[in-house]
Amino acid sequence: MLVLGFLGSPKVNGHSGKLLKKALEGAESRGAVTKRYDLIKLNVKYCMGCNTCYHKDPELLIGKCPLKDDMASILEEYVKADGYIFASPVYDANVTALMKTFLERKIMLSYKAPDAYGKLPESRCPANFKKKASFIVTGSAVDEFKEVMADPCFEAIEAHLMLEQVDTANEMYVGGIENISQETFSERLNQAFQLGAHIVEEIEKARTEG
Repeated sequence: MLVLGFLGSPKVNGHSGKLLKKALEGAESRGAVTKRYDLIKLNVKYCMGCNTCYHKDPELLIGKCPLKDDMASILEEYVKADGYIFASPVYDANVTALMKTFLERKIMLSYKAPDAYGKLPESRCPANFKKKASFIVTGSAVDEFKEVMADPCFEAIEAHLMLEQVDTANEMYVGGIENISQETFSERLNQAFQLGAHIVEEIEKARTEG
């Protein structure tokens, strides 16, 4: 089983990065192989809205994008994976530009006929809800403001996964991050570990039910 982690923070070893690291360790504790992508280190260009990737070549697993960057190789690993953990701080009431850019470029996994006006694109490789995803979001506002701070981030990620037919396993918001105590953060790290373990359990459950 392969679980991929995607970090949207520009701080590789910041709070979001540490939580993602612990979540991946949790997945490994249940036997999963993991790989982490720090988006700040990768060359992922902005989508140009040319529609080339999802209007052409419906037989391809990943639509061809004219931009030359790391995105195609990332998606080659992405389609092989069984689960995903996305981690991002809240920037201006949403995920970071790093994460948003990555999410936008995942349109390469979709196809829409050029004459299918007004319709949603379809996944080139639908997961049939056998794959799972979990989200970790950190923010300066305390946990009571989750609805304002975290929910828009969860929705931004989940919207893409709906097209791919990937189910959500867990959503975790860690608030008050600016002055969080070491004791409290240690507790949240333990929760992130359990989140990682749980996603493996959910993937195995979906396989059994399937």
